[in-house]
Amino acid sequence: MSGYLVRRTGQAIAVLFIVTVIVFAILHFLPGSPARALLGIRATPGAITAFNAANGYNRALPVQYLLYLDRLVHGNLGFSYHFDQSVGSLLALDLPKSALLVGSSYVVALIIAIPMGVVQALRRDKVMDHTLTALSFVGYAMPTFWLGILLIVGFSAKLHLFPPEGPQGATVGADLGNLSALVLPVATLTIVTIALFSRFMRASAVETLLQDYIRTARAKGVTRWRLVSRHLLRNSVLPIITLIGLSLPGVLSGAIIVEALFNYPGMGWLFWTATGAHDYPVLMGFTVVTAAATVVGNLLADVAYAMADPRIRYRTS
Repeated sequence: MSGYLVRRTGQAIAVLFIVTVIVFAILHFLPGSPARALLGIRATPGAITAFNAANGYNRALPVQYLLYLDRLVHGNLGFSYHFDQSVGSLLALDLPKSALLVGSSYVVALIIAIPMGVVQALRRDKVMDHTLTALSFVGYAMPTFWLGILLIVGFSAKLHLFPPEGPQGATVGADLGNLSALVLPVATLTIVTIALFSRFMRASAVETLLQDYIRTARAKGVTRWRLVSRHLLRNSVLPIITLIGLSLPGVLSGAIIVEALFNYPGMGWLFWTATGAHDYPVLMGFTVVTAAATVVGNLLADVAYAMADPRIRYRTS
């Protein structure tokens, strides 16, 4: 197991290194120069020269990259000229709120999708299976922004059950104090995630039901509840562990749309605002942090899979 952890950690570090190279290259592929892109088209030659000297852009590219890595290692993601504060402080303020949104949607989606997939497998090719499959396809094919608009129109404008925007508190605690405002943003992300997880859970459960040990358990007279809880569910849920890590980028991209749609002040809203303002340091800082979260999420998912499945632990020992 220790060798597996070392290899996976090394791969994660290599991926993060490649991401930093790409982000650094994007900065230098901007039209004109980084100084012109960050200061604007009306910046004077003197201001550009001073900016290049202050930020090391007048040095060779390898030296600039090493300086960029040094800043990243020390937590310096740059300075936002639009928000007039460091990118690190902006992300530190908004990251917990986005984590609340994405984490809540994951938890709710798993609570619903796992039993839903098991029920579909047990009722395979029955009316319930076809109905839930059709609903899953609709949810999976529904664009995130369109789904959010439908929820706003239906549950806010028509029924007046929930606010049309997310909680506007400055902290996670303030957001938790306004749970009704969290319902529609979380529901938007949850519905799409349920559609994804339930399809994989159904396929995994159907495959598990065909295994010999399931037939043996049935032949021994194991009750249906014990068969599902002790044999079917435990073995069918393993692919979902990996899927959680793999689906993280998609959920984060959906969170950008959801936060912009519901005016929820998290990382997605920050990215959306920075895009309109051409605030490149914020965009690059967001990209690095998101990439790091994705890599760490995949690493934790792989480790959890190896711990949950003794066969993988045996092969890696």
